[in-house]
Amino acid sequence: MKENSHLDKKSLSFVTKKANWKELAKDCVCFANGAGGKILIGIEDDQDAPDPDQLVDPEVIEQINKRIPGLTIHVGIAPQIITHSNGGQYIELKIFRSKQTIASTTDGKYYMRVSDECNPILPDQIERLAAEKNTFIWEERVVRKYKLDDCDVNKLQRFLGDIQGSERVSSFIKEKSQEEICEHYFLIDKEGFLTNLGVLWLGNRQQRALLHYAPSVQFIKYDENENKINKKVWDDFDLNPKELISSILNELPEWNEFVEISDGIFRKNIYNYPPEAIREIIANAFAHRNYTMQGDVFINLYTDRLEVHSPGLLPLGVTPSNILTKSIQRNALLSKLFYDLKLMEKEGSGYDKVYEVLLENGKQVPQVDEGDDRVVVTLKKQIVSRNVLKLMDKASKELQLRQKEVITLGMIAQKEGVSATELSKSLNVSRPNGLQHWLGRLIELKVILSKGKTKGTFYFVNPKFIRTTDFIEKTNLKRIEPHRLRELIYEDLKNYPESKIGEINERIGDDIPRRSLRSMIGKMLEENTISKSGKKKGTIYFIDKNQ
Repeated sequence: MKENSHLDKKSLSFVTKKANWKELAKDCVCFANGAGGKILIGIEDDQDAPDPDQLVDPEVIEQINKRIPGLTIHVGIAPQIITHSNGGQYIELKIFRSKQTIASTTDGKYYMRVSDECNPILPDQIERLAAEKNTFIWEERVVRKYKLDDCDVNKLQRFLGDIQGSERVSSFIKEKSQEEICEHYFLIDKEGFLTNLGVLWLGNRQQRALLHYAPSVQFIKYDENENKINKKVWDDFDLNPKELISSILNELPEWNEFVEISDGIFRKNIYNYPPEAIREIIANAFAHRNYTMQGDVFINLYTDRLEVHSPGLLPLGVTPSNILTKSIQRNALLSKLFYDLKLMEKEGSGYDKVYEVLLENGKQVPQVDEGDDRVVVTLKKQIVSRNVLKLMDKASKELQLRQKEVITLGMIAQKEGVSATELSKSLNVSRPNGLQHWLGRLIELKVILSKGKTKGTFYFVNPKFIRTTDFIEKTNLKRIEPHRLRELIYEDLKNYPESKIGEINERIGDDIPRRSLRSMIGKMLEENTISKSGKKKGTIYFIDKNQ
């Protein structure tokens, strides 16, 4: 339970012994100007539960209900005392999103929640925040009164099937009725009419065409002289966002282009543009675009780079320099839908996944530029260095690095060493010891070495790392090609149906990383190649003969 753009935690003393009502009012304004959120008062920053002996005086709730409205404008709150399973009590202060008005403190100050920080809104940003408010209400607005029965039946059935098949959706939601699921995702309002979001996802072609403004996409390919040589357009409004992403990824042969890299007895295919990165960037272009303004998404493929142009600016609070770490949802309901349907890695920006995939493949990190009316994301085709690629490949597989460690290692390796100051800037780290969170175990594992102290620290890849005998890879199944791993899993389940993942791992080769096995099983489930039943440790996998 980490603090983020929807959640904050504070000590109970914040509203009792050393009550700081003005600071709490500021935090409430932050959430109200964003997508709303909760402040858990009585749970420390580094804890997930209150002290078991902690009790909350009901008078504190009365104080909150009295003081916050008196210190804020356009802020709605709902505090209540919650008893945790450990017996301790805390206050859950819910702050409602200020839909069409800008929240402020009574002394005329404006703030907005950005990731886990409360940032002031400068005078020249007020107008932009007001414009952002229109995008907040766009999703829930009903413009034309279409009932659920008027939507595209095939799209509705596919949507319900996707919800039922998603591991990110709780069983509580899956057990709801068709109408209740649609209402839960704000595809219909309380009266049963399709919202803008509902028309975008479930509407037929005509309904979507009348929507302001449904996404349309242009793919343009250029030659070495930057002359147009191919063009494909998705502008007939027949597809919803999920279908659009699928069509873009599956109908363009250019995404299958790769170079083959020799590495001893192995050969590795490196895509010009990794499909995972493309999917994440295009999904972001749809999930975070401004649907109150017109404009196509352009995918421009050059001989040396790929550019994705999305209409509108970045959400207020996100900049090209902090996009890796800052997360703001311009279209919170659409982002939630993308996440639950596994179209995005998370409800935020998802750029940490893009960084990870590109750096693992020896590519440069994405370049993000914000113009007057659009955001352009550029991916470079060239591999920075084969040595860096080899380092990243071995380190990620042999050491099972976490995402932040992969990103940090890739950045240090590509620059052949970097100062703490420069690395902090690249990772948008401003807090003391913030780099340690990104370095993780890299120093402990002696993959990365350092010299100097504090801001003068210099980080670089251990020159002995590649040559260490412990690190020399033996011929085994750890680097098995994905298609071979898929075949092994399928053949194993043919012979041993209803098996747990550990049993499969043991039979096909326990030196195959569990992470790789789990990832491939996930892909096979999505493709309906295999099926599963049960939950968590009791999950078993099998081949459904009816499919």
